[in-house]
Amino acid sequence: MADFIVNLRGVGNVSVIDLKGYLDAHTAPELENIFNKLVDEKKFQVVVNFHDLQYISSAGLGVFMAYVETMRNNRGDIKFSNMKENVYNIFDLLGFPVLYEFYKDEREAINKFNEQEKS
Repeated sequence: MADFIVNLRGVGNVSVIDLKGYLDAHTAPELENIFNKLVDEKKFQVVVNFHDLQYISSAGLGVFMAYVETMRNNRGDIKFSNMKENVYNIFDLLGFPVLYEFYKDEREAINKFNEQEKS
């Protein structure tokens, strides 16, 4: 089984999900559990840090598609940061840059949420 670690931490009002390893059909349920926990706790501002993610499959991509509407309907969003080029290319190929915001750095993504709260 592929190695996958998902970690959840809070930075102010923003929840940051750190991904490490291989996100595929076998490991996607672990990420779904994190999103279910956030929805249950009414935490809808999410940054996903991809710094240590090596691979993502369509099942992994599907997790983000499944939750983005819930987050946005509750005045939140899912923003992506620190993505390696090979992982970004998969998102780009499938048109995700039209649907999601991508940031080079986690801090930029968090700051974007903070700016939106002030306006």
